[in-house]
Amino acid sequence: MGLLRRCSRTACGRPAVTTLTYVYADQTAVVGPLATYAEPHAYDLCDRHSERLSAPRGWEVLRLASDNHQGPSSDDLLALADAVREAAQPRPVEVQPHPGGPAEGTRRGHLRALRSED
Repeated sequence: MGLLRRCSRTACGRPAVTTLTYVYADQTAVVGPLATYAEPHAYDLCDRHSERLSAPRGWEVLRLASDNHQGPSSDDLLALADAVREAAQPRPVEVQPHPGGPAEGTRRGHLRALRSED
């Protein structure tokens, strides 16, 4: 027997029907079908709170259509795998040149010791 998930909103005891997640980098709130598992960084919402959801100014609310099947589809799994691969890629770091020209120094990990130019 599975546990019934409830709406995450305070003092709401209705059953959850959608899951809300945030994509901070894109300033987007995503409301989609109820996730298979309760996630700590996602919010389960009832139908009333899902319909009345608003986002902060400048943010977009993206509502994903619900397909009435159990479990993730192969497209969902592929999209998740792609997102994980993208997040695991190292991001290039732009290094600003020293204003007095290139200074010699010793580099150790992410730190660099610069010699004094006295």
